[in-house]
Amino acid sequence: MHTRLLHNDPQGIATAAAILRAGGLVAFGTETVYGLGADAGNDTAVAAIYAAKGRPGINPLISHFASADAAFAQVAATPLARRLAERFWPGPLTMVLPRAAHCGISPIATAGLPTAAVRVPAGDATQALLAACGFPVVAPSANPSGRVSPSDAQHVLAGLDGRIDAVLDCGPCRVGVESTIIGLGGDTPVLLRPGGITLEALEDACGMTLALPARGNDVRPSAPGQLSSHYAPGLPVRLEATAVEPDEALLAFGPPLPGSGLSWNLSATGDLHEAAARLFAGLRFLDMEGHRRGLVRIAVQHVPEHGLGRAIRDRLIRAASPRA
Repeated sequence: MHTRLLHNDPQGIATAAAILRAGGLVAFGTETVYGLGADAGNDTAVAAIYAAKGRPGINPLISHFASADAAFAQVAATPLARRLAERFWPGPLTMVLPRAAHCGISPIATAGLPTAAVRVPAGDATQALLAACGFPVVAPSANPSGRVSPSDAQHVLAGLDGRIDAVLDCGPCRVGVESTIIGLGGDTPVLLRPGGITLEALEDACGMTLALPARGNDVRPSAPGQLSSHYAPGLPVRLEATAVEPDEALLAFGPPLPGSGLSWNLSATGDLHEAAARLFAGLRFLDMEGHRRGLVRIAVQHVPEHGLGRAIRDRLIRAASPRA
């Protein structure tokens, strides 16, 4: 299969929509990361995403919609869900809610669960594509399963060239980490995955403290991003580094550790928004260049666990976890 690179213009968007309508796979940029899209109601197309990524079938997908009304037509929306949608959509928030009786999302996309993950993404190109399709689009990150998420079109091609139909080049992703996922099926909202909307902002909007699930669910994940090992480069990752060894690359945050050779600074000024936007590109650069130089590991400096730091730390902890 030849993977086409489509320009972010009316013709490129129309071509991408036509491919999706025909059951093909198209990667496209959102405000978070690049997603690998397919028609959410087409079982064959959804199954093709799992095959192209090598993604475990137990790991559910997020369905993307052009509007909150379209999303809530597929799930049993609660008053809290509608309030969160008014505040955060379009944007990097995913809600997990019970499937509606007439839900048209493929059971393959929901991994057979009685719930569905829905979101309305931001970005002119993403919104234009969803509007041109006229149906929900499932779109996990456009990379081989478990590896570093893509934040530009070339990252997608590096991992999936020849395995998908096309990539719609929407430029670099603004947020740089995946959406926050909140579970709204019970009495207490649950933070299922930290992401582009901070825990603090969510709790303020909900008017209550969110429950936090145990880290890592490799048996029956209720949402994407819960597997213990995820977002991983080829080189092993060592967290909370206070010194860097000669055979290590350094992922820095703030003033870099002395003696570092190959390094990538998430943010020299300690800006967590800048750090999130640079995270996946940095891991990819250090992995590729570290391999070229014969290095054996990526050392990571401390990132604080507040604001977007919670999402950054979540990705780094999973990147450092033992791999199957």
